[in-house]
Amino acid sequence: MAQQLSVFLENAPGHLSRLTRFLGDNNINMHALFVADTGDYGVARILCDQTARAVEVLRDAGFSVTVTEVVAVEVPDKPGGLADLLDDIAAADIDISYSYCFVDPATKNACNVFRLKDPGAAQLIRDAGYRVLLDTDL
Repeated sequence: MAQQLSVFLENAPGHLSRLTRFLGDNNINMHALFVADTGDYGVARILCDQTARAVEVLRDAGFSVTVTEVVAVEVPDKPGGLADLLDDIAAADIDISYSYCFVDPATKNACNVFRLKDPGAAQLIRDAGYRVLLDTDL
């Protein structure tokens, strides 16, 4: 399992820039960023190299931030790679709340990040033969 930051931002010019600049100025490296629009506000979901420190400095700066457990799964970056994983997730009757992905430049594999409703889902995904990544793998 991996830990993800969820940062709530007003949908206004410069707010996302301020967040990412603040993390950079504090030497916190983002590995993945996904932004969802919820009307007047957005949610920036972030995987980074120093989750605990990021939470501390963001809260000290007045950002509203929470930490969520997510499942990050390594999949070959090829046509059908994600579809194979999703077939296995569906066959195990695992409900996906949301997902996003990125390609790991070091391994050239895709990393698919899932917020799953079933706390035991990570083990089911491992049992299907996939590598579930930890924070230290990202």
